[in-house]
Amino acid sequence: MGRGIAQIAAQAGSVVRLYDTQPEAVQRAIAELGKQWDRLLEKGRMDAAAVAAAKERLLPATNLQDFADCDLVVEAVVERLDVKRSLFAQLEGIVGPDAVLATNTSSLSVTAIAAGLQRPQRFAGYHFFNPVPLMKVVEVIAGLRTAPEVCEGLTAFAREMGHTPVQAQDTPGFIVNHAGRGYNTEALRIAGEGVADFATIDRILRDQVGFKLGPFELMDLTGLDVSHPVMESVYRQYYDEARYRPSVITAQRLAGNVLGRKTGEGFYRYVDGKAQVPPEPPVPQVAELPPVWVSTRAARRAELYQLLKDLGAKVETGQSPSLQALTLVAPLGFDVTTVAVVERLDPARTVGIDLLVEDAATKRRVLATNPATRSDMRDAAHALFARDGKAVSVIRDSGGFVTQRVVATIVNIASDMCQQRICTPADLETAVTLGLGYPMGPLAMGNRWGPTNVLEVLFNMQTVYGDQRYRPSPWLRRRGAIGLSLLQEEA
Repeated sequence: MGRGIAQIAAQAGSVVRLYDTQPEAVQRAIAELGKQWDRLLEKGRMDAAAVAAAKERLLPATNLQDFADCDLVVEAVVERLDVKRSLFAQLEGIVGPDAVLATNTSSLSVTAIAAGLQRPQRFAGYHFFNPVPLMKVVEVIAGLRTAPEVCEGLTAFAREMGHTPVQAQDTPGFIVNHAGRGYNTEALRIAGEGVADFATIDRILRDQVGFKLGPFELMDLTGLDVSHPVMESVYRQYYDEARYRPSVITAQRLAGNVLGRKTGEGFYRYVDGKAQVPPEPPVPQVAELPPVWVSTRAARRAELYQLLKDLGAKVETGQSPSLQALTLVAPLGFDVTTVAVVERLDPARTVGIDLLVEDAATKRRVLATNPATRSDMRDAAHALFARDGKAVSVIRDSGGFVTQRVVATIVNIASDMCQQRICTPADLETAVTLGLGYPMGPLAMGNRWGPTNVLEVLFNMQTVYGDQRYRPSPWLRRRGAIGLSLLQEEA
C-alpha cells in the first residue's frame, strides 16, 4: 500500500521519502517501483523524461528525522491503534507545525488515532485502496478536530495524483468498507440457510445484477484474513448493529486457515491458480410440460405472461389453476411457502420466479421451490424457463430470492449511511463504483429497480425473519413514500 501511494505521488511531481523499520524493505520498494516505471515506459504510458524524473523524486529515508521538512506524511503501517498512535506521536515532534499527518487506516477511528496529539487539527484520514495506481478513489476523512483546510488540501492533492477524492465522516468503515457490508454478509446468510451453494449464489449475482465477481469469488480473492476481521470490526464498532452481523462460516474458515486463493482453498479449491467451479446442474428432460397458471399478485405479471408466451407455454387464465397446472408466483421478499398458503394454492405444484430485475436485462432466471413442491413440477418449471437457452438456477425457499435479498440489503445500508450523513449520495456512489467495482452505485440500484420494490422486499423479509437486520432505513422509506430519487440531496 505504501509503495503504491509513493508511486502516484512521485508521478504527480512530489518528492517522496520512503521509510520502513527494515531498511531493506525500502530498497526493495524503490527497486520495484523503478521496474514498474520501466514497464510503463515500454507500454508507452510514460515517456523517458517522466520516468527519469519520477525515479529522481523517490528517496530513501534512513530514520523518521528525515521527514522534518515534509509537508505531508502518510502512514501505511499495521492496523493497530497502539502502533499508529506511537508513530504519530513521534512524527508530531519532528515535522513542522503546518505539516499534515495522515493515516491510511481502513478500519480504525481517525479521531482515536489523533487523540494523543498536540495538533489533532493537522491530522486526517487518507484511505487508499489496493492496488493504489489502479484503484482511483481515495477517502478523505475528517477526525473530530480536523481543520477543514486540511481535508481541502488532501482533496486537491488526490486530484493532482489522478485519483478521485470522496469526503467521509469518521465512522466505522468510512464509505467503501461500510457500504460493502451488504454484499458479502447477506450472501453468507443465504448460504448459511442452505438456500443455495456458493457457486450458485455467485452465478446468480453475476448474471442477474452484473457484478464482476460473485461474493464468494471476491472473498477468495481478498482473503478471509482480511475480509472477516473487517466484518467483525464494523459490527462491533456499531455496537452489534444487526445489519452488519458477521457469519460463523467465515469465522470457522479463518480459524482453519481456509482463506482463499492465497492458501489454495477457500470457497473454491484452486489448481494452478484457477478456481475449480462445480458444473451447473443439467436441464431436466421433460416429455410433456403441464399448463401454467400465474398468480394474480405476481410481480411484473404482464411481463411474465409475455415470457411464457415466447417460451411456448400453455397458459391458463382462469380464477384458479386446474389440478394439472404448474402454479407460478413471483413474490417480492416473501417466501414461496407463505405465498402458497396465503393465496390458497397447492404448495405441491407451486414454484416461484424472481422478477425484481426484468427478464430482458438478465442472463439467468432464478426459480425457487418450497418444501412441498413435487419434483416433476420443479423439473417442468426448470425445463420451461430454459427453453430459449437462458441459464436457470433452482434454489430452495427463503424470504426473498438471492438477488432481492442482496440488492435490498445493499440499498438499505447505503440509505442508512445517507441518513447518518456519513457522506453525500454522490460521493457514496463514486466511492462504491470505484472502490468496489459494482456495476452501479447502491443508490442507482435502488432507483433502477424501484425504491418501492426494495421497500416491499425489506418489509416482507422483516416479517418472514423477524430480524432487525431488514428494517428499512428512514431515509429510504421517506423517498419510497413520495417517489424521490435516491440520489437526490436532502435539504
